[in-house]
Formats: sequence, C-alpha cells, structure tokens
Amino acid sequence: MSCEAGGFCADEHRRRVAALQRGMTADGIDALLLTTPPDVFYVCGFLTRFWESPARPWFLLVPATGDPVAVIPAIGAPLMRRGWIADVRTWDAPDPRDDGVGLLAAALREMLPPRGRLGAPMGAETHLRMPQADLARLLALIAPATLVDATGALRGAREIKSEAEIARIRAACRVADAAFAGVGDFAGSGRRLDDVFRDFQIALLREGADWVGYLAGGAGPDGCEDVISPADGRELRRGDVLMLDAGAVKAGYFCDFDRNFAIGGPSDAARRAHAALHAATDAALSAARPGMRACDLHGVMARALQAQGAAPLGGRFGHGLGVSLTEWPSLSPLDETPLRAGMVLTLEPGVEVAPGRIMVHEENVALRKDGPELLSARAPAELPALD
Repeated sequence: MSCEAGGFCADEHRRRVAALQRGMTADGIDALLLTTPPDVFYVCGFLTRFWESPARPWFLLVPATGDPVAVIPAIGAPLMRRGWIADVRTWDAPDPRDDGVGLLAAALREMLPPRGRLGAPMGAETHLRMPQADLARLLALIAPATLVDATGALRGAREIKSEAEIARIRAACRVADAAFAGVGDFAGSGRRLDDVFRDFQIALLREGADWVGYLAGGAGPDGCEDVISPADGRELRRGDVLMLDAGAVKAGYFCDFDRNFAIGGPSDAARRAHAALHAATDAALSAARPGMRACDLHGVMARALQAQGAAPLGGRFGHGLGVSLTEWPSLSPLDETPLRAGMVLTLEPGVEVAPGRIMVHEENVALRKDGPELLSARAPAELPALD
C-alpha cells in the first residue's frame, strides 16, 4: 500500500471509488463523468492550483466496475501519473478544434454499453466544468447513450468522511485555531479592517495553511452589516465587533469557522448576542445524533436562540465541510437530509443584534455515533475583547 500525490494511500481512494460505484449501481449508471477540482481530487488525489486557469477542461471517468480513467491536458500528466490512476490519456490543450472531447468520447465508447447511461452531477451545489457546446458535441458522439443525474451517487459517497479525511480537516482547524489565538497582535482600535484581513491571512499561512481559500468577515457597532463583503479601509473603533471567518486549506481539505472580538470591550447587546450564539451551539453539540435530520438540528439551534431572547437569522445554520468549503447538507428548515455518522458539519447559528446588525458564530464538528466531536477549539463563552 503506497501513499500518492494527494497524500492519501491508494486504498483510501479505492474505498471512495467503491462507494461511488455502489451508488452508481443503485441508480443504474454505467459511467460517471467528473470535471471539477473537488470531485477529481476526491477520487484520485490530484491536487493543484492550476485549476484557477479556465483555459483547459479536465475529465475523470469512473466506470461501473474497475478503475477510473483520466482524460486530461498533457500539462497535468506528470502530476496525475504520480498518483494511483494508471490509465491517463492526454491531449495538447487548449485545442480550439477539439479540446479533449474526441478523446473523452472514445474512452466512453469503450466504457458504456449500447444505450448506456452516463452520469454527471446535476443537482444542487454541483456543476460541469466544460463548455456547453462541448457537452452537446460529446453527447452526439456517444449517442444513443444518455446523460443522467448522478448527484445522489456522488453526494452519498462524499458526505461520509473517512478517518483520514477527518484528520485533514482537524489539521486545517488547528491552523485556524492558532491564527485566531494571535488576532490581538494585529487587530484593535485604530487598525484598518483591510490590514487586519491581510495580517490574518499571513497568520494562517505562517501557522501552516497551504493556502487561504476563503476569508470573510466584517466589523461594526455591535455587529456586522453582512459577513461576505470585501474588507475596506475603515478603521476599527471602540464598540465595534470584529468577525473573521477562516476557510484555510491543509492538504486539500478546508476548515470553516469564525470568531468574534469586541474592540475596546463588548456592549451589553453584543455580550447578550454572543452568549445566545454560544448557548445555541452548546444545544446543538448536546443534541446532534445520527438519524436526526438537518432541519431538526437547525430547529435545535433556533429554539435555543429564542429561549435566550435572541432573534434568529433566516437561512441555514451550518453545512457540510470537506474538500469544498461548503458541502451537503444544509442545516436549514427545508433540508430533510438524515444526518449520518462520519459527516463533518459546521454549526453556524446567527442572530440579529439590532436592525441592520448581525452576529454569527461557527464551529466545525465530526458527527460520531454518540454525538459530535469538536474539530475546532471551542470558542470562549464570553466575547473576547481587544484594545
């Protein structure tokens, strides 16, 4: 058993392929087409930032039985061949005449039976990373094979993390834990918010992040107007609440949790909001078990906030986490996904502190048969203050 380019052993990737193939068999899918960075990395450990260039498509085929086939630009062949995939087929890309479509169609004709069913993710939180015109040409080349939705097979496999995957997410959380512990070294009254964001990214990298895939947050009196805007040059003032939300990547896996800080000390309103969020997270940590639904866990947090006299925000209170920053399921009132042991989730309740001001709090957990295991270090019960 050897460990490959993505840092996992080949047996780990074969386990994932077997899980995908079980789902494919259940759904009558003869081959699965994967085209996105998380899905390709999940199956074969192909980890590269080269995906940032949209100039080239990349294809991975998972047959109903047997090993996957990679159909990729030649520039990626050395890295792919350092992994466990033996069948790597390449073309010189980009090629405006035929950017891998003919090569992909030839591989599929070998793999699909007459009138076979080619699966591709089509549901929520999925997409195909190839030009629509090329997809139409591919379907014409493999006709009468048909394209069907394979979201169920992909989701069923990716939702449940192995111990090796959980260890990577835990390592990413440790990076962010260490960076959050040092926020007081560069954040405080008079500091520009955009400088704080830059220094926090530097801290994440210094603590061992491979890259910072996501950083959001904000600051304002008693809370933020929103938590997705880019940082601007405004100076932090006493009475502000600063929120930083870290999506650091370690060996291909994300953490995703935030922390709040009161500049100059918290007001009563900010203190109450933070206490309510902490209590709601405690309620979720106590209640979460395999078998309950995602909407049930949302309800636990919403009721806990209301019991504290807080006004819950709309939307979801957490989500899955792994090779993507956000994965299935959503902890929302509308998501009836059964929670299963092995899922990694964020717990992310949010409250309205005052009109136009919100506060959110987030932790990362692995769901075990007897309840959640914290992967992020638990935030303090009292809102931390920065000078």
